[in-house]
Amino acid sequence: MTDRDLVSWNALLSGFHDFETGDQGLRIFDQILVEGFKPNMYTFVSVLRSCASLLDVCFGKQVHTHIIKNSLDGNDFVGTALIDMYAKSRCLEGADVAFNRLTNKDLFTWTVIIAGFAQNGQEEKAVKCLVQMLREDIKPNEFTLASCLSGCSRVAALGNGQQLHSVAIKSGHFGDVFVASALVDMYGKCGCIEDAEAIFKGLFSRDTVSWNTIISGYSQHGQGEKALEAFRMMLDEGIVPDEITYLGILAACSYMGLVEEGKKLFNLMCKDYGITPSIEHHACMVDILGRAGKFSEVDVYIEEMKLSQYSLVWETVLGSCKLHGNVEVGKRAAERLFELEPKMASSYILLSNIFAAKGMWDDVRSTRALMSTQGVKKEPGCSWVEVDGQVHVFTSQDGSHPKTREIYAKLEELGQKLASRGYIPKTENVLHNVSNKEKVENLYYHSERLALAFAFISTNPVKPIRIFKNLRICGDCHDFMKHVTDITNSEIFVRDIKRFHHFRRGICSCQDNW
Repeated sequence: MTDRDLVSWNALLSGFHDFETGDQGLRIFDQILVEGFKPNMYTFVSVLRSCASLLDVCFGKQVHTHIIKNSLDGNDFVGTALIDMYAKSRCLEGADVAFNRLTNKDLFTWTVIIAGFAQNGQEEKAVKCLVQMLREDIKPNEFTLASCLSGCSRVAALGNGQQLHSVAIKSGHFGDVFVASALVDMYGKCGCIEDAEAIFKGLFSRDTVSWNTIISGYSQHGQGEKALEAFRMMLDEGIVPDEITYLGILAACSYMGLVEEGKKLFNLMCKDYGITPSIEHHACMVDILGRAGKFSEVDVYIEEMKLSQYSLVWETVLGSCKLHGNVEVGKRAAERLFELEPKMASSYILLSNIFAAKGMWDDVRSTRALMSTQGVKKEPGCSWVEVDGQVHVFTSQDGSHPKTREIYAKLEELGQKLASRGYIPKTENVLHNVSNKEKVENLYYHSERLALAFAFISTNPVKPIRIFKNLRICGDCHDFMKHVTDITNSEIFVRDIKRFHHFRRGICSCQDNW
């Protein structure tokens, strides 16, 4: 073209919005300015979409400056594009500022800001926005509700999720399969698998997503039989499984120790449904074999499938070695991980724990020294519990909570009651070379116990207690929870990084297998 105007530049710019071509969109915007054209709202909307696809908040902020200079920061279309760019780039302060500048906020604008908060761990703000939206007489759609519910799922905010359940019913979207699947997911991830199951069974139509959600929920809660039964029902209803379906069902086989069933389902996935196995599917097969202690088969599988370059596979092998105390294979897996992912803390920690469990303290020290040399730091363990709509977070030996004195007193009381019943702390779960007394003290104030004690002093004992943890629950805390439910007649749910544990009447739903 010999005669280019802003319309033609905007037309060109509008073709570069995805991740692969977004950087070209940024260069086109620069060229528009170089050639002396004054951008309009269509220019800004397009370039902001390019920034959002690239998650390039730095360039986005520069564009924001141009928007202000051109007095378009109050424009509804530009403002919504700004909110979307900031939210996708996890810059929620910028999104909030852009949102508050708008005078006319429609359903789409509200949905963008709500999704931004929900997807970035600020589900309370997302719910507050939804409430304000309802006050302004704007009815949510299925995407608004599903975005909020997904946020509640991520942080296990049951109270907020239940409020959204009510909103979904009142707004007439409860029957929408998209919203219903999000509700099933939310209840499952908040430890209420019975509620998730009830909603799922009440669905008029079930698609692949809803089946995947309930199958994954059953697997996470250690209900492998129900996961397999749901899978069979899914096939009977003529629903075609996908990659996600098989991740859930293979995880259930791993948990239940169903090696032959897992192999059969894996072959079915490839031959009957033409699904090319991803590295996650291969890791599931490695986990099935490893958890069953079949390490020779693990070696053969990794070699035949050419998986040695994938860190996820060796991480799975190392986890199985920790379960079975296999030092030789564990060392080999860890060495491979140190090559592939030298900054991954879990590799050093798992190997160190394998050594510690065998009393190999020199190897523990050398592993921790290597970890320090690489500049790798262990993520501190923490647990959180929601009480009266507020989330309270605890770390091990935590003394920062305003009710620390009452929390420690409650733990002391529980400890005395358990001791009278013959409970003896499993000090082998303290993987440090310290005295037995220090080991007992270390176990006594783990973060999940502090969260439990706080819940006891804050809530009705009849109400189930739901605790969430960023790491795996230790074996002694697992026993402690079982004993506590026995003497207090309470129900305790713990979601750790592996799965859910439902403690009731002195037993756990995982059957001590996690």
